[in-house]
Amino acid sequence: MCLIVFAWRPEHDVPLLLAANRDEFYARPTLPLAAWEDAPHVLAGRDLEAGGTWLGLGPGGRFAALTNIRDPDQPTGHRSRGDLVARFLTSGIDLDDYLREVRGRSAEYAGFNLLLGTVTPGQLPRLMYFNAREGEPVALAAGVYGLSNAALNSPWPKLIKAREALAVELDDAMEDKLLGVLNDPEPATDADLPDTGVGLATERLLSSVFIASPSYGTRASTLVKLRADGGRRIVERSYGPYGGHLGEVALED
Repeated sequence: MCLIVFAWRPEHDVPLLLAANRDEFYARPTLPLAAWEDAPHVLAGRDLEAGGTWLGLGPGGRFAALTNIRDPDQPTGHRSRGDLVARFLTSGIDLDDYLREVRGRSAEYAGFNLLLGTVTPGQLPRLMYFNAREGEPVALAAGVYGLSNAALNSPWPKLIKAREALAVELDDAMEDKLLGVLNDPEPATDADLPDTGVGLATERLLSSVFIASPSYGTRASTLVKLRADGGRRIVERSYGPYGGHLGEVALED
């Protein structure tokens, strides 16, 4: 997952409204959003190369999502970062206990950001953020946030643009418009590009909200709605090379 924008409103009828793009090489084998055969209460796409996932819903009102930290000089972790999301969704471990576990073994993974939350009727909704480099879990206050491949709310042009667009759509919250926030292919100007060590041409390619190229780009756009009454809806649009639309899946319970 490379771009997540979300409104966290613990006192609202919809505490979590989130839109996210997963950017990846098109050749990496992936299953689209579905209930997992080996864990039917998990609703998520699946990375077939390493077995984990980048975003999904689990039993007990669980939610999890992940972005990588972009740094070509960082050590390669010996565990797949997608395991961090999959383990939380498939286990019954308490949120705080799980974060303590992640904190203790974060060095086993390349750099990552992790969002973990629970929205369960009769309980206070919770959403936690963990950045592997900062090393301490943070309970998020109400607000509209953006997360890409640096720290939370780092002022990258794509993050600012998508976060502001989401804020504009919150009152109506129409699905097509919310997903449309994720479909902006306009790159940032060179003067506004971050310098993450990948070279100018790659920075340009990665600077748009929606990425399209022959080999790498936005593979999935996902919308998540978690309601205070326990209802959940997740919609995923899948894409192939050059941004070609491959299909859409919507799951609700």
